[in-house]
Amino acid sequence: MRRLGVDSVPIALFIAVFTGAVPMYFVGALVGKTIMMELGPVLTGMALAGRVGASIAAELGTMKVTEQVDALETLAYDRNSYLIVPRVLAATLMFPVVTAFAMSVGVFSGWITAINLLDLSSPDFLKGLKLFYRFKDIWFGLIKSASFGAAVALMGCLRGLDAQAGAAGVGLSTTRAVVLGCEAILVLDAFWALVLL
Repeated sequence: MRRLGVDSVPIALFIAVFTGAVPMYFVGALVGKTIMMELGPVLTGMALAGRVGASIAAELGTMKVTEQVDALETLAYDRNSYLIVPRVLAATLMFPVVTAFAMSVGVFSGWITAINLLDLSSPDFLKGLKLFYRFKDIWFGLIKSASFGAAVALMGCLRGLDAQAGAAGVGLSTTRAVVLGCEAILVLDAFWALVLL
């Protein structure tokens, strides 16, 4: 306890002193960067993985167990073209739109919080926001969210079409779709961090 705790106090105090001395306008930079590049896309993607991935898996799973997918194939419809491609395209196009709204609201709420809780002025917040802002920050988040959308929809489609008979089978495929969608988001987030930074 002495070695790990008490002996660590001086370094902790040193860091705390200089962290506290950072100008307040860095709050704007921190809010902007984290919302646009990480929190906006990832948290939005995770929330949508639960909503969109589950919805797609449940819908397609129900179609599978009630033999509607078989009926489509009997009528010479390609299930991939008819069931998977439209959902993946829709999610790929709409996740960035939803994420853009989330980014805007996130930065706005960070600004309101900084003004009200940190007594930071609007000019100081905006100064920090502009200080480290690069246009690619927005595109970075939107590109990531498009890939998240594709992955979530694809996982929902694949798990839904693999559903086993009965309500339990559809429920299990829905749960798997959400879990796999969230895992795919985390893997893609790490991938894009390596590629785009």
